[in-house]
Amino acid sequence: MRKNSIKNTRINEEVLRELSNIIRGDIKDPRINPLTSVVAVEVAPDLKTCKAYISVLGDGESQQATLAGLKSAEGYIRSKLAKNINLRNTPEIHFILDQSIEYGVNMSKLIDDVNKQVDDA
Repeated sequence: MRKNSIKNTRINEEVLRELSNIIRGDIKDPRINPLTSVVAVEVAPDLKTCKAYISVLGDGESQQATLAGLKSAEGYIRSKLAKNINLRNTPEIHFILDQSIEYGVNMSKLIDDVNKQVDDA
């Protein structure tokens, strides 16, 4: 795995910022959960593709509905991204559900439960 260049890191950060703003403010799809956040973005060095890791706070059904809403709005999101960021190519966005935040919350809850049991004993 090659280390990202400074240019690629900057592009990733800028795309992440703009993608977050577009999802939060511009999309009116009712399927998209209001508690949706963009965790990370990986733009390919040739600027053709982009993986956007999305975290949705909610149940599995809400997560799948949000992912479906984002995939259907992919063209709109890409056109808004092209207007807001001046890149040679506007990357094709692939949304990937990231459950690391939910996993961390569950693990923290389990640790708190164990600590509570130890304190009670």
